[in-house]
Amino acid sequence: MTLVLSKKMDAFLSELTVPSNEIQSNIIEQIKGMDFPTSRDEYWKYTRVGKISNAKFSNTATPSNQIDVTAHLVSDNYIVIENGVIRTELSQVNSDFEIKYKNATEITHLVNLDNNNVFTALNSGLFKEAISIRISANQVIEKPLQLVFISTGENNIANNRILVEAGKSSSASIIISNISDNANNCFNNTITEASVAENAHLTLHKIQNESSTNLSVSTAQVKQAKNSTFKINTFTLTGLLVRNNINIAVEGENCETYMNGAIVSAGKQHVDNHTFVDHQVPNCYSNENYKYVMDDQSTGVFNGRVIVQKDAQVINAYQNNGNILLSDNASINSKPELEIYADDVKCSHGSTTGQLDEMALFYLQARGISRGNAKKLLVSAFIGEVISATNDESVIELIQQLLNNEYGWEFA
Repeated sequence: MTLVLSKKMDAFLSELTVPSNEIQSNIIEQIKGMDFPTSRDEYWKYTRVGKISNAKFSNTATPSNQIDVTAHLVSDNYIVIENGVIRTELSQVNSDFEIKYKNATEITHLVNLDNNNVFTALNSGLFKEAISIRISANQVIEKPLQLVFISTGENNIANNRILVEAGKSSSASIIISNISDNANNCFNNTITEASVAENAHLTLHKIQNESSTNLSVSTAQVKQAKNSTFKINTFTLTGLLVRNNINIAVEGENCETYMNGAIVSAGKQHVDNHTFVDHQVPNCYSNENYKYVMDDQSTGVFNGRVIVQKDAQVINAYQNNGNILLSDNASINSKPELEIYADDVKCSHGSTTGQLDEMALFYLQARGISRGNAKKLLVSAFIGEVISATNDESVIELIQQLLNNEYGWEFA
């Protein structure tokens, strides 16, 4: 069996160049005995990764001479990364963030990573430069930092690595944009490690707007110290196969954790969101709200898991997943989970799936609005709640503009 797996992984790695250092060379040797997940793995039950595992990717793409990211910028403080390579000449960094670019021999891991996960291992073995972002203690940064990951060319793989360290009593937000420019069958494999120190406030906005043929696996590993607040907002608008993993370890008391997601899919797009919040200590609050709008033959997966450990008393944990199917051929698999081992908690989870309200459509049509526009209005209202939760007007305007460009939605 090991020989079969080795040959399969060898085929995947055959056209990829490994950075020339002992750390990553050893990781790649370990990967050769691993396999890609299948539908027999509970964690990947509804997501098939054959489009990734059977493809031949390259990580030696020639940088493009002309890249224009202007339409996606919401900050004048930004870094452009093309196919996993940092383009400093296209970037503009002029803020209070402490930013460094580090290779595998220079980085210090901020959290515990699952090295048995093949995508995590591939990233560790193949990434070229990690973007290390540090917010100093007591520093409040009003202007966000934007990371623009752009895919170009054909059959290119990008292993992106982000390290975020929010110092004690700091406050900042980071925008992560995934876009494409004449890209076909490209694969983004991204890991974000974030450490949120005592009384720190960190917000991540993820805007995924890649080519309809592109593939993406994104993993965020986060740990929170006492009195900290962490928020992550995920907006998936396009992409053939998108998998987002968010794993949060709440290690200190009096923490707040927020996760919001807005997913819009059409065609044969597949979007899978897996979230995990581990409440390890008492007196904490978490809230997640994911909404899907599925059209055509698109498929979605939501798995939200919350654990309240034995000694984690006085925990308030809430989870909601709402889904609208615009087509009879669209589908969603939803599995919200709560594991509670403490007594004094307030926890709830729920999932609803349905179609647009015919009475509401009739009401709008009776007032002279076409059925098509009435659908757009209702969908915009449904998903608008999640979009507005970002509390960042520039991010909200960008998402609304992208939705208008892609689907013709208009927001009041």
